[in-house]
Amino acid sequence: MPSLSGAVVLVTGANGGIGTHFVHSALDRGAAKVYATARNPRTWDDERIVPLPLDVTDSASIDAAVAAAPDVTVLINNAGVSPASESLLSLSEAEIRANMETNFFGPVFLARKFAPVLTARTGSVIVDIHSLLSWLAVAGVYSASKAALWSATNSLRLELTPQGVHVVGVHVGWVDTAMAAHVEGPKTAPGDLVRVVFDAIEAGEHEVLADEGSVRVKAGLSAPVEALYPQLG
Repeated sequence: MPSLSGAVVLVTGANGGIGTHFVHSALDRGAAKVYATARNPRTWDDERIVPLPLDVTDSASIDAAVAAAPDVTVLINNAGVSPASESLLSLSEAEIRANMETNFFGPVFLARKFAPVLTARTGSVIVDIHSLLSWLAVAGVYSASKAALWSATNSLRLELTPQGVHVVGVHVGWVDTAMAAHVEGPKTAPGDLVRVVFDAIEAGEHEVLADEGSVRVKAGLSAPVEALYPQLG
């Protein structure tokens, strides 16, 4: 089974609420080093944490990160954005493309570029953070980008599993971070999400349904579309 003990972890979006928990929790579970990446990386008070600039929408930036982190064994694709308006009809073409660049192309191209690094090491892992909204298209371009990432994760899993890389897809509803500050209702604590994800990695699981909403929505995918979207009635 994959293990965080002795792992070298790279976290995208490490400055955010979920990313920060991934960084600290990886070390708590025995990781030897964590590359904490962001467009503008912050300072960390731990020599095991290596701040690394990374713009997941920029190919040259991804290449530079691969060159700077040739010892990675766990890649966590956590970075993501949600536009102020998610409507596919009202957003500009540039806004739609920008969302897809961060939420879909970024994780896919990171996986492609890091694949030779990961396949060269036993017990390597890729984690992709999807969303409950991968399966529920109520968030326009955000849902579309996460649905695309979910499909890509499944494809990457089929390609990389025979090469020894364990690929984990994570589905969760609202998480209690700045991105969801405007949302009412139940939210998963970032620390709880990260704990569930790391437990799943070490248990050898391929998919994480991190909350009741994700479980419920996935179970409803086999129903008629009107059941999933009652507003169509």
